[in-house]
Amino acid sequence: MAVSELYTKFARVWIPDPEEVWKSAELLKDYKPGDKVLLLHLEEGEDLEYRLDPDTKELPHLRNPDILVGENDLTALSYLHEPAVLHNLRVRFIDSKLIYTYCGIVLVAINPYEQLPIYGEDIINAYSGQNMGDMDPHIFAVAEEAYKQMARDERNQSIIVSGESGAGKTVSAKYAMRYFATVSGSASEANVEEKVLASNPIMESIGNAKTTRNDNSSRFGKYIEIGFDKRYRIIGANMRTYLLEKSRVVFQAEEERNYHIFYQLCASAKLPEFKMLRLGNAGNFHYTKQGGSPVIEGVDDAKEMAHTRQACTLLGISESYQMGIFRILAGILHLGNVGFTSRDSDSCTIPPKHEPLSIFCDLMGVDYEEMCHWLCHRKLATATETYIKPISKLQATNARDALAKHIYAKLFNWIVDHVNQALHSAVKQHSFIGVLDIYGFETFEINSFEQFCINYANEKLQQQFNMHVFKLEQEEYMKEQIPWTLIDFYDNQPCINLIESKLGVLDLLDEECKMPKGTDDTWAQKLYNTHLNKCALFEKPRLSNKAFIIQHFADKVEYQCEGFLEKNKDTVFEEQIKVLKSSKFKMLPELFQDDEKTISPTSATSSGRMPLTRIPAKPTKGRPGQTAKEHKKTVGHQFRNSLHLLMETLNATTPHYVRCIKPNDFKFPFTFDEKRAVQQLRACGVLETIRISAAGFPSRWTYQEFFSRYRVLMKQKDVLSDRKQTCKNVLEKLILDKDKYQFGKTKIFFRAGQVAYLEKLRADKLRAACIRIQKTIRGWLLRKKYLRMRKAAVTVQRYVRGYQARCYAKFLRRTKAATIIQKYWRMYVVYRRYKIRRAATIVLQSYLRGYLARNRYRKILREHKAVIIQKWVRGWLARAHYKRSMHAIIYLQCCFRRMMAKRELKKLKIEARSVERYKKLHIGMENKIMQLQRKVDEQNKDYKCLMEKLTNLEGIYNSETEKLRNDLERLQLSEEEAKIATGRVLSLQEEIAKLRKDLEQTRSEKNSIEERADRYKQETEQLVSNLKEENTLLKQEKEALNHLIVEQAKEMTETMEKKLVEETKQLELDLNDERLRYQNLLNEFSRLEERYDDLKEEMTLMVNMPKPGHRRTDSTHSSNESEYTFSSEIAETEDIPSRTEEPSEKKVPLDMSLFLKLQKRVTELEQEKQVMQDELDRKEEQVLRSKAKEEERPQIRGAELEYESLKRQELESENKKLKNELNELRKALSEKSAPEVTAPGAPAYRVLMEQLTSVSEELDVRKEEVLILRSQLVSQKEAIQPKNTMTDSTILLEDVQKMKDKGEIAQAYIGLKETNRSSALDCHELNEDGELWLVYEGLKQANRLLESQLQSQKRSHENEAEALRGEIQSLKEENNRQQQLLAQNLQLPPEARIEASLQHEITRLTNENLDLMEQLEKQDKTVRKLKKQLKVFAKKIGELEVGQMENISPGQIIDEPIRPVNIPRKEKDFQGMLEYKKEDEQKLVKNLILELKPRGVAVNLIPGLPAYILFMCVRHADYLNDDQKVRSLLTSTINSIKKVLKKRGDDFETVSFWLSNTCRFLHCLKQYSGEEGFMKHNTSRQNEHCLTNFDLAEYRQVLSDLAIQIYQQLVRVLENILQPMIVSGMLEHETIQGVSGVKPTGLRKRTSSIADEGTYTLDSILRQLNSFHSVMCQHGMDPELVKQVVKQMFYIVGAITLNNLLLRKDMCSWSKGMQIRYNVSQLEEWLRDKNLMNSGAKETLEPLIQAAQLLQVKKKTDDDAEAICSMCNALTTAQIVKVLNLYTPVNEFEERVSVSFIRTIQMRLRDRKDSPQLLMDAKHIFPVTFPFNPSSLALETIQIPASLGLGFISRV
Repeated sequence: MAVSELYTKFARVWIPDPEEVWKSAELLKDYKPGDKVLLLHLEEGEDLEYRLDPDTKELPHLRNPDILVGENDLTALSYLHEPAVLHNLRVRFIDSKLIYTYCGIVLVAINPYEQLPIYGEDIINAYSGQNMGDMDPHIFAVAEEAYKQMARDERNQSIIVSGESGAGKTVSAKYAMRYFATVSGSASEANVEEKVLASNPIMESIGNAKTTRNDNSSRFGKYIEIGFDKRYRIIGANMRTYLLEKSRVVFQAEEERNYHIFYQLCASAKLPEFKMLRLGNAGNFHYTKQGGSPVIEGVDDAKEMAHTRQACTLLGISESYQMGIFRILAGILHLGNVGFTSRDSDSCTIPPKHEPLSIFCDLMGVDYEEMCHWLCHRKLATATETYIKPISKLQATNARDALAKHIYAKLFNWIVDHVNQALHSAVKQHSFIGVLDIYGFETFEINSFEQFCINYANEKLQQQFNMHVFKLEQEEYMKEQIPWTLIDFYDNQPCINLIESKLGVLDLLDEECKMPKGTDDTWAQKLYNTHLNKCALFEKPRLSNKAFIIQHFADKVEYQCEGFLEKNKDTVFEEQIKVLKSSKFKMLPELFQDDEKTISPTSATSSGRMPLTRIPAKPTKGRPGQTAKEHKKTVGHQFRNSLHLLMETLNATTPHYVRCIKPNDFKFPFTFDEKRAVQQLRACGVLETIRISAAGFPSRWTYQEFFSRYRVLMKQKDVLSDRKQTCKNVLEKLILDKDKYQFGKTKIFFRAGQVAYLEKLRADKLRAACIRIQKTIRGWLLRKKYLRMRKAAVTVQRYVRGYQARCYAKFLRRTKAATIIQKYWRMYVVYRRYKIRRAATIVLQSYLRGYLARNRYRKILREHKAVIIQKWVRGWLARAHYKRSMHAIIYLQCCFRRMMAKRELKKLKIEARSVERYKKLHIGMENKIMQLQRKVDEQNKDYKCLMEKLTNLEGIYNSETEKLRNDLERLQLSEEEAKIATGRVLSLQEEIAKLRKDLEQTRSEKNSIEERADRYKQETEQLVSNLKEENTLLKQEKEALNHLIVEQAKEMTETMEKKLVEETKQLELDLNDERLRYQNLLNEFSRLEERYDDLKEEMTLMVNMPKPGHRRTDSTHSSNESEYTFSSEIAETEDIPSRTEEPSEKKVPLDMSLFLKLQKRVTELEQEKQVMQDELDRKEEQVLRSKAKEEERPQIRGAELEYESLKRQELESENKKLKNELNELRKALSEKSAPEVTAPGAPAYRVLMEQLTSVSEELDVRKEEVLILRSQLVSQKEAIQPKNTMTDSTILLEDVQKMKDKGEIAQAYIGLKETNRSSALDCHELNEDGELWLVYEGLKQANRLLESQLQSQKRSHENEAEALRGEIQSLKEENNRQQQLLAQNLQLPPEARIEASLQHEITRLTNENLDLMEQLEKQDKTVRKLKKQLKVFAKKIGELEVGQMENISPGQIIDEPIRPVNIPRKEKDFQGMLEYKKEDEQKLVKNLILELKPRGVAVNLIPGLPAYILFMCVRHADYLNDDQKVRSLLTSTINSIKKVLKKRGDDFETVSFWLSNTCRFLHCLKQYSGEEGFMKHNTSRQNEHCLTNFDLAEYRQVLSDLAIQIYQQLVRVLENILQPMIVSGMLEHETIQGVSGVKPTGLRKRTSSIADEGTYTLDSILRQLNSFHSVMCQHGMDPELVKQVVKQMFYIVGAITLNNLLLRKDMCSWSKGMQIRYNVSQLEEWLRDKNLMNSGAKETLEPLIQAAQLLQVKKKTDDDAEAICSMCNALTTAQIVKVLNLYTPVNEFEERVSVSFIRTIQMRLRDRKDSPQLLMDAKHIFPVTFPFNPSSLALETIQIPASLGLGFISRV
């Protein structure tokens, strides 16, 4: 493809510009070959016609696509040229605030003139171990690459730092050395890395000064070799210096300073120790006040002086030497104040007793007169005589300045030598990394000898740089098998030849210096004659005969010849030097000891460097002294030699280049001056690197990356399974010119511009696809819009038509309504008129009819009233007449009756007065009385009858009367009512009249009252309304007050809650900080403890260094040594010395303690050996004794009968004991104080009662068995004792049952047969009844039984023997296989041998474990089966024997053979304790801790078994009240765990296993401590197991500290395992394939995001997390502790991922944010699966989540900025700004973040108080806690497996 095809419309180009160097423009039309003018549109908005050069017709440089702008590596740019490099650097520096950029193998560093937070230890840790292309460019990446190549290739390395003054060379070199010091560490206790870093402040104080360009400019070059040992740890360093600017000591230009040390001395002059120096303000001395700028802003010279002195002390320069250095420096200052007075033009003098000279002589310890004389005179030597000649004032001043420069140079060299001595190491140096901090190419208005030397050095360095770049390119092409074509690059060898060859510039200069009358003019003429018109690189200025021009690789430089000879000679008067050598001050002559023997050309002193405004002094021409060898060598000669040596060193190393760029001359932060930058880029060789790269194939892609990036340009049919062939096919179609690319083995090589062309094709393809997508979507949207509009139009039409129809209908309705309204209105009017008339007529009629009716009514009423009046009058007249008639009649009756009564009275009066009458009356009175009496009685009777009748009549009468009375009363009432009614009518009428009057009054009163009531009502309403308003206001005020009170209360509550929460959080933070501080102290303590142990072992090994040859050590000792000691790093052999030599006198305490410990260990081992020997002897004696017993067993069994009786008694006593225990247990249960536990329904009560029932049943069975046995024995004794028969067969059978050995059974059988044989002869004679015969028959049956048992035993014995033979055979085979494996392993390398042996051991142990488990299960099944059978048989035998005893006679009992009776025994009740002997403690610790393999224990045994066993041992020691045993066991346990972790501390399973066991041991100590707080969850049985005698709280604290240390070690182990996976799995691997495209990369290839074989993925991380979690769960780790470990793991994952994201520009894109969020979601899913969401692990990923969200959100408007500020609360301001600066679009469709938006974010976040630290602390460990977790496992149920080898301990 032709380049001209790329110059199409809208293509962007670079055109030259006098101000901005290069300016961007855009083509307005396509370029066609032959066009002389390009129409361009500038970014400022102007149009421009750019005319092409008619000769070259070169087109302007094309601009790279925006997607490539801001790349980390300049070689990744598709178009490699000067404007592209300049623009990329400017964008990175100004927009992204990135100061480092790669340019192939060069690191370009731009000085920001601002302190950046990118050099902390966290950044160092982030770059440590990373590949150079995997992280963003940094000086640490270069240092890491050098360190890694040194370790990998075992080749020395060099870092060459160059640049202008003020470009940051010294700082870059300092940071590189700091990196080496941090990552490597020192191999000794001396902390060499601190000394290496301490050399910087010393060298800066004596070699750096303030210039107009830099406040801390290095005025010398230095090359520091940092030495490393075989383990690549710093052991020392060495420094070489070049070309110290001595002239600065005596002269400084305006706004410059002398060396820092002088101002530091003046600032510290008031210190007591400096009073003798008699210093003052820097303005008082001539050598420090010339620049007029004695103070540097922001620098405290007094503090810097303290740092300098501290560094000197650290480097071993004693106080006396330091004061000597300061005396010499103060003397130089006073020497500068020495003044001269002229006598005449050729002589001068010093005033007498001149104070500055006097102080100088006192400080230097020289004679005043002698120094005064030689400052004003000089010695001239001829062939015959010596003359002393006075010198002029100017010559004396120059000589004084030369002496000051010479003294300072010697002092400088002396300090450098002492620094090198302090940094020198006695250990042999294996390799080194050199850091060269040297001046860059310089060109000023006036260039002198200093600039010539500097540019000469840069020519040599540039040549070496070009050759190295060329070599790397060639190696790359050869490796990829690309046809190699010679690249034309600038070779500066002719320029070097011009300077250093024979008759070159330096050679002619040295020759002229040897000439007696040589001058600068004669030297210039020689140069013209030799090189002018003969060398193209040498020119002569037109207007000068005292200058020359050399064409350097960077630029042409004009040098002024004036001063070259003097500076090359470096003249100083010898007599003055002799005076100084005779000084009484001992240190001063030391400075000049090397005058006779030159130290090395590398430390040769060179002439001063002149700033561009300096006017050099002209010392008098004079011959230097001939006694010193160095005075014969010129400065140029020395510099050339040192430069050659430097180049030899650099050529022998692998170089790494750092080019420092000064962005502006005003030290403004982040200000980029394009002109100055281009000058330096040309001078430092960066553009040459670009040109070399561009000449070949600068763009390189792997086939997989090319396929992933440009897959969009391929069709489906082009994609093959072979990626390489696919790429070839596609490229042949896309790029027709095959010279534009080459196919390598693993990469595709492109020429410059081709990647941009491919990017253009890709962008066009994507743009076309986007256009098609947009076209389709826009068509769809427009169709949708049309349909919506059509639908809307139809709807509008429908509604309009409906509206019109409704309007017409409304018109019709209104017309009809109007007609109806008219009709009804007219009808209404007529009807109303009719109604009025009708109403009027009716009113008239009503009034008329009313009048007539009223008249008729009045008439009727009058008539009616007249009738009533008549009625009442006539009635009254009749009554009156009746009353008068009745009254007259009654009066007549009364008169008549009165008259008749008067007559009767008179008659009676007459009769009463006569006596006779009385007598007559009394005659017969008695009779009459009697008669009367009778009559009275009769009358009484009659009276009674009558009375009864009368009473009845009265009752009837009364009732009648009552009725009549009632009727009368009713009539009267009706009459009265009628009267009353009449009266009432009248009264009512009156009352009506009254009421009418009253009504009128009342109406009037009512009206008045109503008026008053209305007024009152209104007033009341007004009052009520006012009251209501007031009430409303009061209510509102009340509500407001209540609301205010509520709000205040709420605010106070919220404030209090917030304060409480804040205080709680603060307390938690303080607690966590305190806990973290304490745990860090523990970590530091453990580290120091390990360091102490290592040092102790190293010192011991150094004392006991083994002699050459083979030494045989005791096997026991060596094996034990392997348990407790570890191989030192110094001793590399496998033999470990026995440490029995006598220690040296200097190390008596340490070595004696070691010796005593070893001696104690040897004693313990001997004791163990003796115990084992005694045990072996005892076993042998037991075997011999058993054999003797078998041979000499007695035939008589009387003793055995007694033994059986004793056995029976024991059974009885045991029965009683069990019965007593049963009763006590019942009693204890009944007396228990806890009713809820001992209640009849409680589970514990039921369990206990079940146990008691089973125990009682067992006791009853035993009792029955004992009774049976006793009855059998008694009966047998009764049958045998009278006849002296043989021993009871039952006892024999019991004995047989007790005999376990086959030999015992056989011997018993033989003895029984002999006994039976001897007794069978006379058996019939003993008893006539034949009882003995029956006994004999029974014995025969017993014999047969014994014979059958013997046969079965024999068969089983043979089977066992056969099995043993099989085992022996299998063991032989196993042995042979082991030997074969051993032979194979010996042939393997050591690493493979260890791996193979471990694999074999694991397999073997696993098989053994499985076999043992199978055997154990079989045995358990067999035991259970046999126990059941025994119980059944015992029961059956008991029933049979009882039945036989009841049915047969005593004589028959003997005849039947009695079968053995099985008597079950009760298992022992264990107390949860383990007993061991004191001497077995080491064996216990060894088997249980040191030699325990966690994998087998975790799989097969209960979790925490070692902890339980140790605690049960502690319980037994506590039970015995043995404090020494407890202390010893706990101390041994803790120390042994530490040893195991030290030995296998990098194994996660081991550390996890012992962390869980340590925590379990700690929980056991708490759970069984007896403290109430820890006993809440215990059972009653567990409470019984509490410790009784000792309080182990202190040991709990020690165990807690140990657990913290183990936890921290666990975190370090898992961090080491996870760290290599995190970046690859979380960032680089594409979990979602195809989301992120691969961008073009440069020479610094990054790790591909496409997973290759062996690359870690997210699945790798999840598998590792699963592995960690399963291991911790298998080991029984506490769940809370597991959560803390998981939280720590997730923090590590999040921190490392975020740190790498912040240091990798290529990872900050939208698609990568999507990948990260997906990966985080997978981690959260893992947490959910493991039920760990509440562990706090998710919160640790919050910064990473927010960073991923930040990559994906919009970043344009202020609303976006506000959303980002509120969203990213877990990120610091520095992190947010860094991510925004690093955000890089992967495709052209994404947009970069504007600078204004980033500034908006910074403004919004300026009030946020957060850490300025950029990276997260990935090494941070959260403080761990161990919540109490009691165990429900009962100690008495724990079984100790035989695999642990703890047979020497017993359960108690």
